[in-house]
Amino acid sequence: TELRDELRKVVSKIQQVASAIAKIDAYQSLAVVSSQNGYVRPTFNHDHVIDISEGKHAVINEVMKKQRYVENDIYMDQSSHVLMITGPNMGGKSTYMRQITLTIIMAQIGCFVCAASANLPIVDKIFTRIGASDDLISGQSTFMVEMLEANKALQGATENSLIVFDEIGRGTATYDGMAIAQAIIEYIVNKIHCLTLFSTHYHELTELESTLGNIKNVHASVSEDGHDIIFLYKVKPGKANKSYGVNVAKLAHLPDSLLSRANDILMSLENNTVEIKAVEKTEKVVEKSMVELYLDKIDPMALSPLDALSTLIELKNMAGR
Repeated sequence: TELRDELRKVVSKIQQVASAIAKIDAYQSLAVVSSQNGYVRPTFNHDHVIDISEGKHAVINEVMKKQRYVENDIYMDQSSHVLMITGPNMGGKSTYMRQITLTIIMAQIGCFVCAASANLPIVDKIFTRIGASDDLISGQSTFMVEMLEANKALQGATENSLIVFDEIGRGTATYDGMAIAQAIIEYIVNKIHCLTLFSTHYHELTELESTLGNIKNVHASVSEDGHDIIFLYKVKPGKANKSYGVNVAKLAHLPDSLLSRANDILMSLENNTVEIKAVEKTEKVVEKSMVELYLDKIDPMALSPLDALSTLIELKNMAGR
């Protein structure tokens, strides 16, 4: 009790010392990590410019010390403040977005960053929508959670914010998802004007670069060898030609017969399928059948009972019944 009474007299000084030691510990930790890993001191701008040379994901780079982490550059400014990222699954799109975001966070807390150089903006908020998750407790689907998180970003972001959206719209039907994704991009470009990283498998959205402006296409590159692909993990300018979904499925060792069938279906879909054309042709034949043409000429209200019976017999003969 006497010790407690004595400490009470200097509790304010003890708290001040503890706070100072905590800050020294944090700064010293950042300094040690930066020194040991060869991080560089970032510079800052007020022009909404992200200019990172040979950037890496600090955590993954640390884990992969025995392997070479493929570094990537990025440049964004007000004339291209939405980065549209396409490419295959496992190609590095999500990691690329995460490393950019992590670099900005590390810089703003006072740490050196994992890159050759970095000139970064000051962001007031960061909003992310990465990965799929259901809220089973409240009964919300993946898509509902996705929309709620997207709305939080759109409502809370300012022109000084950073938005990171990974494959928005994938939780619903293709056309619905594509429509929502495009509308979100248009809203960001026209209303918010903030820096945005947007990955997607909807390749149609890459056309917005030429029609909407303020959008720059980049893609996670791969090397093709027949039906095999090699992930290069290098982000290059321009859009991806395709998603390589079947190729990735092959890497997961799905049955060969399944993969072969998937390739056949994919080729049919890309070539406006023979099956669909056959259905369309059949529908046209039905539309122009003799029975329907005959029916078009009949006014049921003008037929007498005898005429109606005669017409029904005629239609039955036409139908071959």
